Amino acid sequence: MRALKIAATGMSAQQMRVETISNNLANMNTTGYNARRAEFADLHYQQIARAGTVNAADGTVLPTGVQLGLGVRPAAVTVHLEQGALSATGNDLDLAIEGRGYFEVTLPSGQSAFTRDGSLKRSAEGLIVTSDGLSVAPEITIPSDARSISINASGEVYAYFDDAAEGQLLGQVTLAGFTNAKGLEAIGSNLFKETEASGAPITGNPGEDGLGTLRQGYLEDSSVDAVREVTELIEAQRGYEMNAKVISAVDQMMSATTQVR
Repeated sequence: MRALKIAATGMSAQQMRVETISNNLANMNTTGYNARRAEFADLHYQQIARAGTVNAADGTVLPTGVQLGLGVRPAAVTVHLEQGALSATGNDLDLAIEGRGYFEVTLPSGQSAFTRDGSLKRSAEGLIVTSDGLSVAPEITIPSDARSISINASGEVYAYFDDAAEGQLLGQVTLAGFTNAKGLEAIGSNLFKETEASGAPITGNPGEDGLGTLRQGYLEDSSVDAVREVTELIEAQRGYEMNAKVISAVDQMMSATTQVR
């Protein structure tokens, strides 16, 4: 009864799909979140009669053969890199990326991580940091007597003071791009780490080398489409139910077999 194990792999696959969809729906209001999609591939096949083999009866070649599939397996959970809508906040340190790129931040371990969450803050020392207190690279310190902050589309940070009409350039916000951004490793808190699949980060100024530009006073919304997620949730639920019915049918067939006299 191969169907028993095959249906079990189908139920496991649909369960993973539901878990992926539930994570998307849970993050539908997470800043800069991109929806994930579970992808699957068929398992190996049992070759009962290989196509192209010679039929011993009359010497003819079998045109198709007999191949029995053994189920399904998870292949990947990929990120759909889609630009989310921009929401106006009016905050000086809220930055949205229009286009490709990630902000680079420094973890407590000293390693670099990357994020599209531009809800930045100012620490007690004046450093520009994330909501978790991670400093944004390169480090930019805002003077305590600064009246306001201006960040243009190319990432230049200016501070304005009461005793001066012109702004003072404090530094340059840079962005990091990747050859394969889908290969980044998500570590939570809207952060990603580079992997061999993603390649090394290519750092540059916003608006250069294919990187996006910055919008001050805006944040990027999640790209999750709630309607699409609910539709796929219904499909996954029906797929799970149909595989469960296969198990029920196999159980009845096995029961009928044991009752044969």
